Amino acid sequence: MPPTIPAPVVLVTGAAKRLGREIALALAAGGWRVAVHYRNSEQDAIKTVAACAHNMGASALFDADLGNESAVKALLPRVIAHFGQVDAVVNSASAFEQDDAATFSYTSLAKHLLSNTGAPILLAQALHTHLASRNARGAVVNLLDQKLWNQNPDFLSYTLSKAALEAANTMLAMALAPLVRVVGVAPGLTLTSHMLSDAQFAELHKLSPLGRSSTPADVAATVKFALENQSITGTTLLVDGGQHLMKFERDFSLMTSNT
Repeated sequence: MPPTIPAPVVLVTGAAKRLGREIALALAAGGWRVAVHYRNSEQDAIKTVAACAHNMGASALFDADLGNESAVKALLPRVIAHFGQVDAVVNSASAFEQDDAATFSYTSLAKHLLSNTGAPILLAQALHTHLASRNARGAVVNLLDQKLWNQNPDFLSYTLSKAALEAANTMLAMALAPLVRVVGVAPGLTLTSHMLSDAQFAELHKLSPLGRSSTPADVAATVKFALENQSITGTTLLVDGGQHLMKFERDFSLMTSNT
């Protein structure tokens, strides 16, 4: 009998909860082995691992502070040591704190750039090195935001960090080809937060040409598609119900339902 080909391995950052968790579960259900990254939410990460196992996907926990360069550089080797290989990285973890032109500071910008831009670049670099050693090919998917195509003055440092990551997509796709494909996925309003009531979220979610923005399942399916389609690189897939086609004066989290 021919040797069994092991299931591919994906590192999903920020997989303990929210959108990262949904992505991890979808990939586990699709046959991927999932490295579940978290920073502080260990109990949530343990639940994600258990849920991945329920979906027949092997998974394991890996903690790291993505704002710490040494921790980021050590992350992929730890995943490789556990699974024996890594085939893809999904950068879902993200710092997201409000500032604007009046409150902007070097500290805020640095915090967002390190975790939201620097860490994905280092992980792409590490994946390329690993794949070269195996003579294999893989992919990086970076979670972006529809607000890059529909800007407003809120969350200035966060938006700058995502804009830098979107530019890095193009540069990395060129630099790391043909071994690594690099794809962006930009959701619209997908999950509520402590800044929105359930009623506000429901109304804001409808504000799109399609009458609905993205759901976690929509985004997770798009990430899986981007990882598995061998012809996509250096571009971004917007999954937002067309919200980027509309003009919003404020970030969703600072809007009222009747805006």
